[in-house]
Amino acid sequence: MEHHQVAIYLAAMVVGAGLGWAVPAAGPGLEHAINPVLGALLYVTFLQVPAAELVRSLRDGRFLSATMVVNFVVVPLVVAAMFTFLPADQAVRVGVLLVLLCPCVDYVIVFSGLAGGSSRRLLAATPLLLVTQMLLLPLFLLMFMGSDLSDIVETGPFVEAFVVLIVIPLTLAWATQFWSARAALGRKVSDAATSIMVPLMAATLLVVVASQIPKLDGNFADVAAVVPFYAAFLVVMAFAGWAIARLFRLDVPSGRAVVFTGATRNSLVVLPLALALPDQLAVAAVVVVTQTLVEVVGMVIYVRVVPRLVRDDRTAVSAA
Repeated sequence: MEHHQVAIYLAAMVVGAGLGWAVPAAGPGLEHAINPVLGALLYVTFLQVPAAELVRSLRDGRFLSATMVVNFVVVPLVVAAMFTFLPADQAVRVGVLLVLLCPCVDYVIVFSGLAGGSSRRLLAATPLLLVTQMLLLPLFLLMFMGSDLSDIVETGPFVEAFVVLIVIPLTLAWATQFWSARAALGRKVSDAATSIMVPLMAATLLVVVASQIPKLDGNFADVAAVVPFYAAFLVVMAFAGWAIARLFRLDVPSGRAVVFTGATRNSLVVLPLALALPDQLAVAAVVVVTQTLVEVVGMVIYVRVVPRLVRDDRTAVSAA
């Protein structure tokens, strides 16, 4: 499954879209399944990051600095440049901001690894990326949308998402690691959980797409209007990530990882935030899911292009 995971993810989204169109009444029920499958996915992701490795990663100053700069300095500047040209609909704009301002923490590891990027370093940086984006996202929304947004977006769902999707999965993952280091049964449970990463990701994509497709009814034009922006973002961030990797003089695997983390966005984790918005902003959730569809196709291209962009030769990123 790991060897064919890209095809599996694409198939899961196609099946999800078909299910959403064929049985739109199932959408509300499937929405309730998003948090459980996503929590399980993040638990398995965190399970692959040993607590000791996380501590060591905090000492990897050059890679972490590049990762933070590309995600929380460069990306907001790119989003600011395109923000004026976005559709005027407030729900569409909120959806675009939610998804583009938050770096991915799940399948970015998969695609980066397929392109020769340092999956180990990205894994270790995952908790830091999650915590930072949850702290900065309210500030970014305030900067882009103004103080009026505070009357619409409540802080409760943000806190709930942080606890349910970050604190609990991370705590359970570290507890499992502690158990597996001391008992044979714990090791079996840990190995079994890690082995279902691909099916969990496929299930998450299927549930997310199937639950949101019915909401396209009447909103297709507004949602379709953001597709060029998502595509342009992927193009711009490929070169921006490459430039940051060169600036920090990263080795080739780390440089490729930085390109991927700058381009991939956290649509699955921010989706519960979009779903918690008031009814007048309901389209935001579909806008978030649309980014997932564009991005997965883009990642298939990235896997082929990034190794040519960040190469292991004299013109590539200098070795650290």
